[in-house]
Amino acid sequence: MSRKGGGGLFAEAPPISYVWRTPVRRPRQAEWDIQDEKAPKRLTPAMRAKLERIVKRAPEVMVKITGRTKSVEHLKSHLDYITRNGDLAGETEQGALLSGRVGLKDLQQRWADDAALDNFRRRDGSLSVNVILSMPAGTDEVAVKDAARAFAIETFGGNHDFVFVQHLEDKHPHVHLTVRSLGYNGRRLNPRKADLQVWRERFAGELRLRGIEAEATPRRTRGRVRKADRGAVLALRKRGVLPLVDRRAREEALREARDGKAGKRPWEEKIRSRQQAIRKTYLRFTEELESAGPASDRALARELRKFVRDMPAIETRRHVLMRELTEFVKNRQRDADRKENSEGRNNSRDGDREK
Repeated sequence: MSRKGGGGLFAEAPPISYVWRTPVRRPRQAEWDIQDEKAPKRLTPAMRAKLERIVKRAPEVMVKITGRTKSVEHLKSHLDYITRNGDLAGETEQGALLSGRVGLKDLQQRWADDAALDNFRRRDGSLSVNVILSMPAGTDEVAVKDAARAFAIETFGGNHDFVFVQHLEDKHPHVHLTVRSLGYNGRRLNPRKADLQVWRERFAGELRLRGIEAEATPRRTRGRVRKADRGAVLALRKRGVLPLVDRRAREEALREARDGKAGKRPWEEKIRSRQQAIRKTYLRFTEELESAGPASDRALARELRKFVRDMPAIETRRHVLMRELTEFVKNRQRDADRKENSEGRNNSRDGDREK
């Protein structure tokens, strides 16, 4: 897999930043996306550090919008929930601790009064945006809370009231952050998909500043093409109920298997093309690292090759269902053949005894 004069197998591979860039427009450019103007095809120190975290599979942060409150009653109910009716202390953007029912009611009343004075809010307009910041089990809970505090101050502190509470009863240390939608500048908080990715990167950066290995890459960086199932779908499966989305997907896979033809899905080809470009880009940079000379670069190249080898197969949900259906049919046919062979042997023995 040599590269002659910069051409050859990897000539068309995109820059390494393509690997971890989200497929949506970003509101800002991160330091690991900025190429060296003198050598745009080489790794910068920031790119190399991010690549090391990726191949070492640093834990991925989760920053998720869990919902929005649209009435004073809903807001109070949510604040009751995250503070466990005042049993857990909440912390505001000013660093004030709200302990017990008295502190909670004070915050609820203040936000309710502000909502009543907001004459420009639509009937269905949100009062707050509710966010959860989480890390895998075993992560230092103090670092998670400190990182969440720093993230909230950096992201919202200059323009929005907020309160956050840490929950530790779950195996994953996480923080519930509730942000008032209306900002001091009169504009409302309305985060988009690109904003969520920026929030993930910022939270991961705050964790790294506190000695916690953390990353915030999109699924495609790790070779995953399937979206995570929604919470409602997971809850139905846990209760033993087949969700409608699963039933329809199985019916479609069964229909295609029975008819022997599958409809064209342009998005699947795009997924495959994107994943091939990502793998090609990884492999191109293994050669860059191997030719650089230092032992640390060669070690990173070996880890990167192994990372590419271990990446999952490019399978969508439909591909998985078709594979499972094929295996099911094969197993049924195998069982039927075994039963037929067994019956044939028994009949043969019975015939020998009669003779």
